[in-house]
Amino acid sequence: MAMAARNASARIAARTLRRHQSAFAVHRATVAPTPTHTDAPPPPHTPPPKPQSQLRPDPYTLLTPELTHVRTSLLSLLDSSHTSLSSIAQYYFLHPSKQLRPLLVLLFARATNGLGRDWEARKGTAWGEGVDNELLDRPLTRPDVLNDWNPTMPDHTASFSAPFELHRPHPPSHPPKTPQNPHPIPPLHPHSPILPTQLRLAQIVEMIHVASLLHDDVIDKSPLRRGAPSAPAAFGNKLAVLGGDFLLGRASVALARLGDLEAVELISTVIANLVEGEILQMRGNGNGGGEKDGEGGDPWARYLNKTYLKTASLMAKGARTAVVLGGAGPNDPAKDIAYAYGRNLGIAFQLVDDVLDFDAGEGGGGGKDVLGKPRNADLALGLATGPALYAAEEHPELRPLIERKFAGEGDVQLARDLVRRSAGIERTRTLARAHAQKARDVLGGLPESDARAALEVLTERVVERGW
Repeated sequence: MAMAARNASARIAARTLRRHQSAFAVHRATVAPTPTHTDAPPPPHTPPPKPQSQLRPDPYTLLTPELTHVRTSLLSLLDSSHTSLSSIAQYYFLHPSKQLRPLLVLLFARATNGLGRDWEARKGTAWGEGVDNELLDRPLTRPDVLNDWNPTMPDHTASFSAPFELHRPHPPSHPPKTPQNPHPIPPLHPHSPILPTQLRLAQIVEMIHVASLLHDDVIDKSPLRRGAPSAPAAFGNKLAVLGGDFLLGRASVALARLGDLEAVELISTVIANLVEGEILQMRGNGNGGGEKDGEGGDPWARYLNKTYLKTASLMAKGARTAVVLGGAGPNDPAKDIAYAYGRNLGIAFQLVDDVLDFDAGEGGGGGKDVLGKPRNADLALGLATGPALYAAEEHPELRPLIERKFAGEGDVQLARDLVRRSAGIERTRTLARAHAQKARDVLGGLPESDARAALEVLTERVVERGW
C-alpha cells in the first residue's frame, strides 16, 4: 500500500511539473521583447545603488583636516635658535610623506573614543569649561624652567653674555586667562572627538619616525629620501645625526606633556626598539650568531624580529597609546586590538617594502621610482630580506652569499638574479597578505564605525601599494 501511495504521489507531481512548464512556455511566447534602446528603464529586479553610508571610507579623506593640522602645526615644535638645526629637523617634514603612523593613531582614536572606562574623565580634562586647551601647544622650551639660549625668551634667559642671576617668580595677582586656540580642530562627531593629546601623539610618533630616518640614512649612506637628496647628502652626516637627536629630544618633551605614565612608557620603549632593531640588522641574517639574540640561529626569526623592532613597534605601540589616551582601563581589550593591528600591519608594510626593493627599478629611472629612494639597496647593504630568504630555499647556492652579506665580487647581481628566478617575491607578498588579514581580523572586536571601516581599507592598501 505504501508503494502504491508513493507511485500516486509521483504521478501527481509529474503532472503538476508539466503544467508549470507549459504555462512558462506560453508566457515566453506572449511576453513582449525587452527593449534594446539605451533610454529604456532598468528592469524591475535591478538592485538599487548602495547608500553613501555603506561605502567604505578612504582613510586619508576621512581625517584630512586632522592630518593637515598635524603636519602644519608640527613645524612649530621644531624651531631652534640655531637656524641650521631647525632646517635639518624640518627637512623631511617639508617633503611629501604617507603619514601612515599619525593616520593609525588618529583612526584608532576615532574608532575607540567613548568606549573606555575613563573616557568621560579624559574628555572633561580636554574639553571641560575653563580647561587650558593650549597647554600642549606652548613652546617646548619653557622660559620658567629651562635656561636655553633662545631669542624668543625673556631677556634674562636670552643670552649667556652675563653671569646668570636667580630670578624669583612672583605669584600672579589674578588667575591667568585661558589662551585661545588659533587653529581649532572641530570634533569629528559630537559624542567622541579626537582629544588634543591624541593629536599631539600623532605628531610625536611622526617625529620619532623621522628621527629614525635621519639616523638610518647616515648608517645606510643613502643618497635619496622621498625623491629628494637625503639629509646626509644635503647637510652632512654630523648634522643629520644631531638633527635626529634633536627630534627625539623634542618628542620626549611633548610626550611628557601628555601627562600619562602608560603612554610615556609605551612610546619610550619604541625608541629603544629602534636601536635594538638596527643592531640586529647590522648583525645580518646568516645562520651564525643568532644564539646571542635568542633566535637559535634562525635567519627567519631574526628577520621578523628585526622587522618588528624597526618598523612595526612604532605602529603597534602608537596605536595602543592612542587607545590609552582615550581612557581605556587596565584590562580593556581595545588596547590589545590596537596593538595587534599595528603589529601585523607594520610587519606587512615592511614585507611589501622589501618586495618593492626587488620588484621595481627594472624600467629605468635611475633605479628610483615612487618610493623616492634607491632600488635594490638592501642587497648592496648586505641585508637578506624576505624575498632572498625564500629564494635561498629554492637555490641553496644563495646561502653562502647571505652568510658573507653579499660582500664578494658579483654577489649582489647573482643574488638579485636568483631572487627573480625564484618564487621569493610572490611568497613574501603572500606572507604580507597573511599579516594584513590578521590585522583586519582583530578589528572584529571593535564596534562598527567609519574609522573601523577605514582601518579595514588600510589593510588592503598597505599590501597592494606601489609606494
